[in-house]
Amino acid sequence: MADRSVLVTGASSGIGAACAERLARAGWRVFAGVRSAGAAPAGTTEVLLDVTDGDAIARAVEVVGERLDGLVDNAGIAVAAPLEHLPLDELRRQLEVNVVGQLAVTQAFLPAVRAARGRVVLIGSIAGTSALPFLGPYAISKFGLEALADSLRVELAPDGIAVSIVRPGTIATPIWTKPQPVADTLSPEGLERYGSRLAAMRSFAAARAAKAAPVDSVARAVEHALTAQRPRTRYLVGRDARIRALVERLPDRLRDRVVSRILLGG
Repeated sequence: MADRSVLVTGASSGIGAACAERLARAGWRVFAGVRSAGAAPAGTTEVLLDVTDGDAIARAVEVVGERLDGLVDNAGIAVAAPLEHLPLDELRRQLEVNVVGQLAVTQAFLPAVRAARGRVVLIGSIAGTSALPFLGPYAISKFGLEALADSLRVELAPDGIAVSIVRPGTIATPIWTKPQPVADTLSPEGLERYGSRLAAMRSFAAARAAKAAPVDSVARAVEHALTAQRPRTRYLVGRDARIRALVERLPDRLRDRVVSRILLGG
């Protein structure tokens, strides 16, 4: 496997770093897409890559070369706020990174992936099928990745390119501990209307984070998607992801009551 190559975007921390490190240990040549010099994991080839910057993507294509066995679209951010008070520019930023940027990278590297009859792995989320209150912006972006995966999978099948999407639940990564200025700067009216429920949601999230699945569980799923003779189209990772998938099978109004009672205390 030493001659196989893979690009992992968002590889400086969290899921991306875990994927890059695991694949490097397995003998892959790993191109680690990072936004800051010196942020790539040890044992990888650093590629400066901002998925929202077309020029940076073009330079990354030159670094990687004409063949690529795997592309792991992982880079992402999480915006949290009540939708009523969400600045639309924040939604645009959320979608630009998590959806448009992922497609831009995929478009740019598909010729190299096609040359190797390689594979594309999208890092989605259980939020792509299970939208929670106050995490609407993030869920909107992950629902978009589900559509991207479904369309791309059929479009690329004639070229022998397998497309998989990984759906983690709560994973121990920094993405959920980074500041959320949108939710923290609500107007007095917004705080009066949503403050107590936001606080309950944060308490629930903190409790879940303490029991989060290890990040390497996602990396294992990614490695399977890249190497299995018949990769799955979807990978559900983590106990809470499986629980949320079951909750989504409930009738809508019952589902909403369950979500409200467990997450918001009412």
